[in-house]
Order: sequence, then C-alpha cells, then structure tokens
Amino acid sequence: MTDAYIVATVRSAGGKKNGRLSRMHPIDLGAAVVDALVERAGIEVNEIDDLIFGCVSQVGAQSSNVARQICLASVLGEQVPGTSVDRQCGSGQQAIHFAAQAVMSGTQDVVIAGGVESMSQVPIGSNIIDGHKAGHGLPYGKNITERYPGVRFSQFDGAEMLAKKYELTSEELNQFALDSHLKAKTAVEEGRFDQEIVPIEVELEDGSLAIHDADEGIRMDATLGAISGLQPLAEGGVITAANASQICDGSSAVLIASGEACKRLGLKPVAKIVAMSVVGTDPVIMLEGPIKATAVVLEKAGLTLSDIDLVEVNEAFGSVPLAWAKALGGDLDKLNVNGGAQALGHPLGGTGAKLMTTLVNELHRSDKRYGLLAICEGGGTANGTIIERVNEVG
Repeated sequence: MTDAYIVATVRSAGGKKNGRLSRMHPIDLGAAVVDALVERAGIEVNEIDDLIFGCVSQVGAQSSNVARQICLASVLGEQVPGTSVDRQCGSGQQAIHFAAQAVMSGTQDVVIAGGVESMSQVPIGSNIIDGHKAGHGLPYGKNITERYPGVRFSQFDGAEMLAKKYELTSEELNQFALDSHLKAKTAVEEGRFDQEIVPIEVELEDGSLAIHDADEGIRMDATLGAISGLQPLAEGGVITAANASQICDGSSAVLIASGEACKRLGLKPVAKIVAMSVVGTDPVIMLEGPIKATAVVLEKAGLTLSDIDLVEVNEAFGSVPLAWAKALGGDLDKLNVNGGAQALGHPLGGTGAKLMTTLVNELHRSDKRYGLLAICEGGGTANGTIIERVNEVG
C-alpha cells in the first residue's frame, strides 16, 4: 500500500452570517478555492483524478452534486468528475479520508478533497426542513423512533449532556470560549493565517467590490464579562451562543497525491497521512465521538497522545474539546492553538479541510512533527486523522 501525501492546502477566510461571503454562490466560492489550490500546488489539471467535496445541506444552491458543479465552475472543467460527501460536520474530513484511501489503494494518484458551505444562503437543516414542508417526511423511520423513543436527536441537547457527563462548568466553558477568541486574535496579529487564506473578491451590499481575506467572526475585544453575560440556550443549562460555534460561510481544499505521483510530477508534499479512523457512538449524546476516534487512530498509528504535538478538535460546542481533553488527559496547550470555531466559525461541510489546512500550516510554522484532527458529527459519528509534517517524499 502506497503512502498518501498532502501537497497543498488552502481555505477562504470565514464569513459571518449575512457577511462578506453571503452573496457569493457556494459553487463559485468552492471554485475560487480550488483554483487557488491548483495554482499553489503547481499541477496540471489533466493529472487530477477526482474532486471530493463535503457539504452538509445539499439542497438548493448546494444540491445536484455540488462537487461536480465546482469542477465545471473552476479550472478543473469537464474532465474531473467530482462527487459530494455528507458525513455531517466531518464531511470535509471524510473527503480527505476518501481521497487518501483512493491514493493508498493505488486506484488514483492525485485527488483534491475539501468542502464548502454557505450557511447564509442555505441555513443549517434546510435539507430536512424544506423536504418536511414539502411533505416528504423526516429522516427517521419506524425502527429508529422505536429504538430511541422520545428522542429528538439535537446537537444542542448533546452538548449539554456532554457538559454534564464530564462535569464542565459554565466558568470553564466561558473561559475556553474567551481563549478561542484571544488565540485567534493573536494568530491574526502574528500573520499565522496569511499563508493559508485565499483572498477572494466579493460584492458588498452597496454593490461595490472588496477583497475578503480575514475571518469575520473573531471578536478582537472579547471579554469574559461579555461572554459570561449571555443566557444559556436551555433553562438550567451551560451552553450559550458564546461557547458554541459560529454560523459561517466558507470553503477549503487539500490536494492529496501518492509518493510516486509527487516524484513524477515534481510536487512538494507538506505532510503525510499517517492514520485515519471513523467511529460510531451514541447518537443521543451525539458529540462524544472524537474521544473514541482519537483512541482508535492513535492505536492505528502506533502512537500515544503524548506523541502528538498539535491537536484540532472542532469547537462545535466548547463542551466537545473540553470533554475530549478530560477523557483522554489531553494537553490544552496543544489544543486549537490558533483558536477554534467559537471564534473562527464552523462552515459545516468545509470545516474538516479548513482545520486540516490550519493544522498543516501550524506544524510547519512551529516546527512540530505530528498533528491530530478530530471532529464530532451529527448522528454520533466522528473522524480522526493523524498527519506527519514532511518536506519531501520518503
């Protein structure tokens, strides 16, 4: 089995709900990111075997195989096929896994993986809500409702359950939320995101054009008092809008190639895929999966958590990475070091590739070796990925 290498990574800056990216069609947004990736990798389009893109709300502007539409809207054109993936919030990460698996199996040599989500144009849950309103039912049949009677499968409920199970206090969650903004602020001030963000021309509300190249969600003046002052989403709960991820428009992409393809095409890898996992866990608490996914992927890699230098656990809610750290004894100093989704946003299907982009760049910036990415997902699943920083095939 051949190795799979990450050759290049890019992402858009996150756009707030109804912000700078909200008027850009998600297909055009994905195409802009893909075009930048191809240019950065320095590869000819005829060498690319496929595009695999994550997208959660596959309805309306994001329907009809959004990945194929992105091919047609980008430099990839007609010859690259394109397919879309929905593993909920881990869709972009699963796209990376599928691309790596194709390369490792030898069936393909070069694959682009990534994701896109315009949550302003296609709000979360649109594919369920719109279908239900049209009389097409809900995505739960008789067997599921009998197995889980009275359960509404809510991520908000799951976040509260997770906080309760791991005895997380409002004070811990609010401090973690503040830290997310402070770390993101530092990352911006030190230019840590400059290398990974693709500047994109956007049309503003007044019709003028501007360059979008900075994450809009970061609260540069965030304070613990302001965060702590928000009311919980549920009576008696600890989850608030401040310690949950931000609605976000965004796209990101990663080019993955075999070692042979890197040598043949003169591509310069930046990381190697060391191990991958995907697990199923309790769909009611729903968000606990990163804990199991991490344990499985570490075992596959023959590593321990202490071997990992940097960790990205998606901040869908602050209770997710904090529960992960408590369960596994994770070092908070290695976790989401440039901030997370509470500050930078969570563009659903695009998040996996977005976090991988940040992880790869931070490994190189800080001269570290191993990175781990884990994301919780609706339905109680989770992906885990371990990468190793490299400068050449070997």
